[in-house]
Formats: sequence, structure tokens, C-alpha cells
Amino acid sequence: MAESDSTDFDLLWYLENLSDKEFQSFKKYLARKILDFKLPQFPLIQMTKEELANVLPISYEGQYIWNMLFSIFSMMRKEDLCRKIIGRRNRNQEACKAVMRRKFMLQWESHTFGKFHYKFFRDVSSDVFYILQLAYDSTSCYSANNLNVFLMGERASGKTMVINLAVLRWIKGEMWQNMISYVVHLTSHEINQMTNSSLAELIAKDWPDGQAPIADILSDPKKLLVILEDLDNIRFELNVNESALCSNSTQKVPIPVLLVSLLKRKMAPGCWFLISSRPTRGNNVKTFLKEVDCCTTLQLSNEKREIYFNSFFKDRQRASAALQLVHEDEILVGLCRVAILCWITCTVLKRQMDKGRDFQLCCQTPTDLHAHFLADALTSEAGLTANQYHLGLLKRLCLLAAGGLFLSTLNFSGEDLRCVGFTEADVSVLQAANILLPSSTHKDRYKFIHLNVQEFCTAIAFLMAVPNYLIPSGSREYKEKREQYSDFNQVFTFIFGLLNANRRRILETSFGYQLPMVDSFKWYSVGYMKHLDRDPEKLTHHMPLFYCLYENREEEFVKKIVDALMEVTVYLQSDKDMMVSLYCLDYCCHLRTLKLSVQRIFQNKEPLIRPTASQMKSLVYWREICSLFYTMESLQELHIFDNDLNGISERILSKALEHSSCKLRTLKLSYVSTASGFEDLLKALARNRSLTYLSINCTSISLNMFSLLHDILDEPTCQISHLRWSFALVAQARVQWHGLSSPQPLTSRFK
Repeated sequence: MAESDSTDFDLLWYLENLSDKEFQSFKKYLARKILDFKLPQFPLIQMTKEELANVLPISYEGQYIWNMLFSIFSMMRKEDLCRKIIGRRNRNQEACKAVMRRKFMLQWESHTFGKFHYKFFRDVSSDVFYILQLAYDSTSCYSANNLNVFLMGERASGKTMVINLAVLRWIKGEMWQNMISYVVHLTSHEINQMTNSSLAELIAKDWPDGQAPIADILSDPKKLLVILEDLDNIRFELNVNESALCSNSTQKVPIPVLLVSLLKRKMAPGCWFLISSRPTRGNNVKTFLKEVDCCTTLQLSNEKREIYFNSFFKDRQRASAALQLVHEDEILVGLCRVAILCWITCTVLKRQMDKGRDFQLCCQTPTDLHAHFLADALTSEAGLTANQYHLGLLKRLCLLAAGGLFLSTLNFSGEDLRCVGFTEADVSVLQAANILLPSSTHKDRYKFIHLNVQEFCTAIAFLMAVPNYLIPSGSREYKEKREQYSDFNQVFTFIFGLLNANRRRILETSFGYQLPMVDSFKWYSVGYMKHLDRDPEKLTHHMPLFYCLYENREEEFVKKIVDALMEVTVYLQSDKDMMVSLYCLDYCCHLRTLKLSVQRIFQNKEPLIRPTASQMKSLVYWREICSLFYTMESLQELHIFDNDLNGISERILSKALEHSSCKLRTLKLSYVSTASGFEDLLKALARNRSLTYLSINCTSISLNMFSLLHDILDEPTCQISHLRWSFALVAQARVQWHGLSSPQPLTSRFK
């Protein structure tokens, strides 16, 4: 860090460098500047240099004092004093870079995948850096006053890595030259530990001994970048009343008031913000995302995933084979949208290739991948030889994982590790194996390489029947939002994956241990499904179950589980949902009623010329779903609700409903929108010779549709004898129908 001069901020030293005549002129200039800056006035004409040097710091914030001094010295042509202030500011800018360099030392560089990820994100994040460069360039058309840039991404998508790289580029002079002079870095974890603070204290927290040049940092807010990581994890609600906001950087206020005052530029007006967050329904992000703000989402696209695999394998043939395996399954595609999970996938596939194994057969599911990852990491890469030690390590790891999830703990203290029986040597082994790593947010704590690995270890703990254990950190009263764990769906998905004998064998062979609870869990699962058959209301939708069964893929077991299902409800929001549903519905031999919701897949996605590859994939899955309406002999009733269909997806549905083999007797439509206004769909129903009951509920009905329905019901091929509309729609239709010159009843079939 650049050394400072003891007189850098010594007001008296500067004033004593003025002659008596210059000092009198200085006071006159100062009186005018105080007016220009709209600051409170005080009588200063009779003051001595010592008195003025004492009064100024208690009357005004430092940035105002030094900005006024610099301006006055410039007007008085005191170039030596101006140069001294400029020199001090330049040194402090370099000092800030040194502070940030120390804070942003990449923790991941000490791990196998850390160096690789550093290089990967550096190479593929040029589009994000380009956005960040333009956003903070006030001369750019992409910039705006008081701009916030939001960096969005799911867990472990690389938000922190991109921020680290951007700051390091700034430190090296590769970004934001002459645009950003100072960076203030805040994390949600730091903020969550505070109750009250001033802006000056917030800035100084990273500086040695808390001695930050606040006056220089705030002297030109338009060259100040405030980085706020993990906005979604902040424990405070930021709905602060405007009247409570504060403009004084030295005043201690509650943290929500301080943050909102900064974000609304009551403090440091004109500063820039870089905010990272996970996608969330919370209010904090929505509150501060303005129309002029910039929002960019981090995700491994197909193109970047290909770059990742090629970089990892350094062999195009191997990379291509691994990518093909991933792209053939939507679950694995979803897994590889996150860099760390991509690393785990590549690591496992490479080891299987190196061993000459058929990786396409032994790495079909996330359960396979995580089982191979744990088995290889604990029994080979760490250089261990004793099976008993391997098993003990695995049991303690699973005990820690399960205890953490049950008590909403993802960051573990040294005491937590010791309580489950880990020694320092064990922790070193787990670090070397990239299973437990130092937390990037919590000092002196460890966390699993990814939540998926902790969930997988918890699934093993269930089947091992390890005892419940209260880890010390679990008893903490306050839990950050990101540590609050309540959705065990992924854990149960992994449990079902491990019920498959081939997948389970990966662990059992490596550790020489049979998971004792497998048969009990299988027996309980089949019995529970038979119980649900007698009380179907207890299972309101089936997607979590279907994901479990898809992970298992043991044909006889899947048949036993779904054999009792006569009614199924599925919510389809992605290609992954459609793929999983197709697999399970194929085994539902006694299904009579299917309730189907399709959201966001086709909404506002009408292709301009022809469908993209991604749209084509969705349409193929949708066509397979619709084919069930005429291939499932037991299916009699179809409910379509909360659906948004574009033109192509509506036509696919219509063709399925008019198929000669379609045996549906009942069709219910609720909250459905279509591109054709139901014209294609209704015409298809006229050609269906088995459908006798049609219900249309809470769906916008046009006069044209009402007329079309009238004509269709009169078609000789139409077998519909029961028609049900919601009251609101009937009333709406009647109003429109009375506008016709010669109103007619819908059809003589309805009385």
C-alpha cells in the first residue's frame, strides 16, 4: 500500500501555507463556496487559522471540506497545494486497489477446480465484462444516472467469480479506467451481522485499522462503485419510508435506512451499484430494479458448456462424447448449467473413461454421478487404503450433511466438524478431495462443494440409518435466508436413485458396506402409494414423485409405485418436466384422469419464421405428451388448466384430441389461453367421436368463439351432450349473443 504523508489530511498545515493576505482571501472564497454547496453557514471572517481548522471538521463532512479547499486553492492558483491534494487522492486510489486485492484473493485458486474455473470464467465472461464496462461509462448510451447493474444467477452460477474477476481487471487497469476510482464491497453476510452503522464505518470496515480516506472516497461519487453481493440474502426488509432516509455519511442509522439511503442515492449521489442476487420472489430486488437499470443473467449456455467440456478434457473426441451423454437427458442438462456441478460431471466422466468403463451406462443420472464422485474422491484421489477408514469418513460426512439440512446449516464451524468426529487430518482429506471447502461467505467455516453433494450425503444417511445429531451451529437462533432449508425433494430424489441396485452398488462396492434401510424404504413406498389410492387428496400433484421415479428407473419398482394411480396432476414448466412426466405416465396402466398444466414453455414464444432448436425440442416433448391422449386406453378424463399455448402447440393438442383412437369422454378447460382463440381446438372436438362432456371455466370467450361453438355442436360427428360454462362466461356470452340480429339457442341437444 502506498505510504501516506502525515500532513495529507492536516487542515491546519494547508492553512498555514497561506500568507495572512491569502488567508483572508481564502475565507471570502470559503464563504461563497459554502453557499454554492448549500451548506449551513457560520461566521468565519474573524477566525484564526487554528480556529477554522478546528471548526470545519465538526461542521461539515470531509468530502465537502476537501472539495471546497481544492476548488479555492485552484482559484487562488496555489498549485503546490492542489498538487498535494491530487497526489494524496492518487495514493488513496492505489491504496483502495491494494485493499480490494487483499479482499478479493480468490479462495478457489487453492483447489483443483478453482484455478480451472478462474481461467474458464475469465475466458467466457467477456460479454458480461463488456456490459459492465459500458454500463458505468457515463458517455455510453447504455449508461444512465444512478444506474444499478443486477447480476442474476442461481446457486453457484459464478456471480462471485465474475465480480472478483471484474474487480481484479479494474485493479490491473484493464477495466473502468478513468471511470471508477474507488470500490466499496459489501456482502449480505457482513450486512446481516450489523444493526446500526454509518456509511463511513461501512466503507472503512475493509481498511487496515478501519482507517479509510472517507473524504477522498466520497469526494466524487460518480467515480465510486458500490458492490452489493447477494441482495436476496439480506435479512432486512428494505421498505423504508422516504422521510427516514439519511444523507450524512457520518451518522449512525439502522442498516435498512443506510442501505436504502445509498440505493436511492440520498447518500453518495451519483454513485454506481453492482448488485448480485439469485432469482427470487422477494421484494428487495423488485424495489430497486428500475426501468433504466441493467440486468444480466449468468448461466452456462450450450455454447459455454461446450467450451467448458473442451477445456476440461483437452480432447475434442472425449469432450464430444461426454457432451452427447449430457444433452440426451434434460436432468443432466439442468445439472450442467452450474459450473461446479459441471466440474463434478466432467471429473466423474473423465475417471470412467480413464478406467476404460462404459461411462454412458454407468453415469446416467445425478445419483450415478454423485456416487462415483464420492467413491472416487474418498477411496482413490485422497490416497487412502483402509476400507474401514473410508467408511468411517463417509458416515461422519453423512452425519454432518443430514444434521446440517435438518437444522438449516450449510456453513459448518470447526466445532461442528469435531462434534461429528472429524479430526484435522480428516478435514484435510476432505479438502483435498474437494468435498468440504472453506466457505466463501463465512469466515473460518466450511461448506460442501455444492448443496447437491450435501443433499446426496443426506440421502445416504437416511439409508444408513445414522442417528439424528444436533450439530452446535444448528442451535443458532438466527439463520440467514440462504441457509434456511425446508425443501427435501432433492434428498428424496437421491434416496429413490439409491434404491436402484446398480446405482447403489457404486457405493456399496467402494466402501464394502450394504445400506441397511433400502428394503424397508422400498416396502414403505409401495405401501404408502396403496394408501394414497384410498385417499388421493393427500397427493395433490405428482411431479416430485415422478422425479423420484425417474431417478430410480428400476422398471418393476416404478410399476409397483404407479400401479395404484388412477388420477394424476402434473405441472409442466420446462422440457425437463415433460421428459420426466412422459417416463412415468407410460407406466400408469390404470390412469383414468389426467390433470395437466403447461406454463411458460410456450407462452409468448410464437416462432417468427420457424422454430429454433430449443423450441423444436419442447414441441417434440409436447407432441409425445399429447399422444398419450389416444394411446392410453384407460384414460377417460382430461383436465387442462393454467395453460398458455402458442399456435403450434395448440395444433399439436388439437390433432391429438381429434385422433381416431382418442377415447376421452370428458374434457375440462380452465384458465386456458390459445393463439387461435380456441378455433383449432373446438374444431378438433367436433371430430372426436367419444367426447361427451365439455367444461369451459374462467376462459376468455369472444363472440366469434360462441358462434363457432354453436356451429360445432351441431356437427353430426360431435358427440358432446353435456356442456358446462362458468357463470361469468355465460353472462358475458349472453350479452354478446343478444347483440346478434337473430339469436338462436346453442343446439337442440341442450335443454
